[in-house]
Amino acid sequence: MVSRLALIFCCVVAVVASTTATAGAAPDRGPLRSWIVAGAAALDAWYVPKTGVYETTNWWNAANELQAQLVSSKLLGDTRGMEHAATTYDAKIDTSFQNDFYDDEGWWALTWVQAYDITHEHRYLVLAESLFTDIASGWDRTCGGGIWWSKSRDYKNAIPNELFISLAAKLALRTQGAASANYRTWAELDWNWFHSSGMINDRNLVNDGLSSNCRNNAGTIWSYNQGVIVDGLTDLYKLTGQHDYIDSATRIAKSAMSSLTDKSGILHEPCEPMCNVDQTQFKGIFVRSLVSLNQIAPSSDYLQFATRNANAIWYANSNLHHQFGLRWNGSVDTVDASRQGSALDCLNSAMRLGSKLDG
Repeated sequence: MVSRLALIFCCVVAVVASTTATAGAAPDRGPLRSWIVAGAAALDAWYVPKTGVYETTNWWNAANELQAQLVSSKLLGDTRGMEHAATTYDAKIDTSFQNDFYDDEGWWALTWVQAYDITHEHRYLVLAESLFTDIASGWDRTCGGGIWWSKSRDYKNAIPNELFISLAAKLALRTQGAASANYRTWAELDWNWFHSSGMINDRNLVNDGLSSNCRNNAGTIWSYNQGVIVDGLTDLYKLTGQHDYIDSATRIAKSAMSSLTDKSGILHEPCEPMCNVDQTQFKGIFVRSLVSLNQIAPSSDYLQFATRNANAIWYANSNLHHQFGLRWNGSVDTVDASRQGSALDCLNSAMRLGSKLDG
């Protein structure tokens, strides 16, 4: 590992040495590009072609690392993300990317939608649709509806339902006829249940899930639970044209930006500085949701937020190998693919928000 990281450092140091932005200034697209080059290369050191996943992190995280690399490749005009998608698909297709957790399946399905959008390879969309079918089997009328967290059916919570809403809406937008209508029906059905479930609290923030008596369990307010539903609501608006979806997305996004940040406006998880390998993934997921929201309801607040956090990552939270830690405005604590992918999501999003590129 050391030798690979040293090689990465040698390859990218010439690029980043030309970065002249100061820590207090908003980076233009030139510096951001060099930051993404460096961050994506460092993340690549954890990718294992034989297994198609990333060392140092978990199965669902790997879907997010791959999605971050797909987006960075689109921004940079390279082929790394597309090559990894093909390698991962070939390495794991015998399992159909299914397991016992509906949220894991949702993360992988969304990554394959991203791969389809970038490569236009139909096999990725087919895989996302097959995962949707398996997730839909996790719906029942307990607590009035909704997708269970796992096939053990012991917890109804936010994230599998948010992922299901987002996936259903994205598939409806990418298919036609009866298939599209079916996906739209599911997206609207699950959102209507989710909205009435009580998981969105009076602060316009999403708690973790439901208690055994089907009430908001007052569970931790994680940033990714705010981000995934913002993305799903944005796609529901694209699908239906109904402004209440964007109104809800905007309320949640702006509440999260004010409630989950420090006095400098830097995003934090409640678990910091002692988060586990799942929780270290969350923040980048929230920031990337602002890209899709900004396409429909533009606000300079989103660019400023992403830029401020990108600056913090690069100037305060980067080591000599361009690896990033947990606290975006603190020194690097330790490094792994989850931390790196989350930070890369933020860098990608800052560049996407500052450009006219299709998100």
